Amino acid sequence: MELTITPKAEKFISRMIRFNGGTDQHGFRLVVSPGGCSGLSSEFSVEAAPFAGDAIVEASGLRLFLPAESRMLLDGAVVDFMDSPMESGLTFLTPNSGSCGCGSSGGGHGDHASHGGPATVSVASIMRKA
Repeated sequence: MELTITPKAEKFISRMIRFNGGTDQHGFRLVVSPGGCSGLSSEFSVEAAPFAGDAIVEASGLRLFLPAESRMLLDGAVVDFMDSPMESGLTFLTPNSGSCGCGSSGGGHGDHASHGGPATVSVASIMRKA
């Protein structure tokens, strides 16, 4: 699996692990599914161990726990972090991103994808374990 994590995304993921009480052994579980207008919908959490069926992917010194569908969708992707007055979150630029003709894109938790551009996963979609 080929996955590129930019320095900004690496910093964000590292902070999320640290702020959620994680150690070097914890991982960032990223669940990605098709959603929105030619985009991706995603949820993520900090976990002590991968779930059954998750693969551990080491990227940029981080441990990512990825289910099978997430691995397929993220293969060849660039994961970045965007922080603007309008939105803040991880973005995914995938090799299969295509343009679409709809006027907007849908998705829950503030997720969206622009026409042919990267899908954005809002920081508000962070899942915390109780």
